[in-house]
Amino acid sequence: MELRAEEISQIIKEQITDYDKKVELSETGVVLSVGDGIARIYGLEKAMALELVEFPGGILGLVLNLEEDNVGVAIMGEDIHIKEGDIVKRTGRIAEVPVGEAVLGRVVTAVGEPIDGKGPIDAKEFSRVEMVAPGVIARKSVHEPCYTGLKAVDAMTPVGRGQRELIIGDRQIGKTACAIDAILAQKNTDVYCIYVACGQKKSTVAQVVAVLEKHGAMEYTTVVSACASDPATLQFIAPYAGCSMGEYFRDKGQHSLIIYDDLS
Repeated sequence: MELRAEEISQIIKEQITDYDKKVELSETGVVLSVGDGIARIYGLEKAMALELVEFPGGILGLVLNLEEDNVGVAIMGEDIHIKEGDIVKRTGRIAEVPVGEAVLGRVVTAVGEPIDGKGPIDAKEFSRVEMVAPGVIARKSVHEPCYTGLKAVDAMTPVGRGQRELIIGDRQIGKTACAIDAILAQKNTDVYCIYVACGQKKSTVAQVVAVLEKHGAMEYTTVVSACASDPATLQFIAPYAGCSMGEYFRDKGQHSLIIYDDLS
């Protein structure tokens, strides 16, 4: 079988015309040093504050320090596999968590990943973990009570919607129990609850979830868990994540109660 020069030329032209090579561009940097859950990255000049970056192995990091010649990244995972010279890639995404009714009744990590074995979260809306708080003028004065379910508190030192209250005391005196009672007291109200476990043992979080499920409170509650065994970065952003979930309901004209246990 003989091919003429015209046929060969036509075949080559068709292949060139139909050639479709997708080119993916990504900005990368190099790890200068790593230790104590913090990595110094060179080469990410356009990185944004609180942007997620990806290390080898799919480990994510959170950009915190933006310096002249490098950026400081908090590693959201085990750092034993990250070493000097590793390539780090920008994702272009600011740290965010799923919000809305899709996260009600779920137990999630500080980055919104489900850990309750109930499958993925079908969230249609997301919110950044750090948002600008409303100014003093934009805030409505405290005019509506938020019942805690504790008669002594509700009668003597009532808590209003929009307030922040500190539960302080010695160990093992029932501080968590007071917070859980406040969540249970919202069962027949229009208040959504977020329980943020910061540095707690996994067994303690499991007990709290069991109590909430027993009393039917998980229907209007989200549990954000950053246990003592989790990286410090996740424990750091857990309160921000819980606050973002609560602010979503606030922005919708609804009410939310956030419990931080514990924030100290």
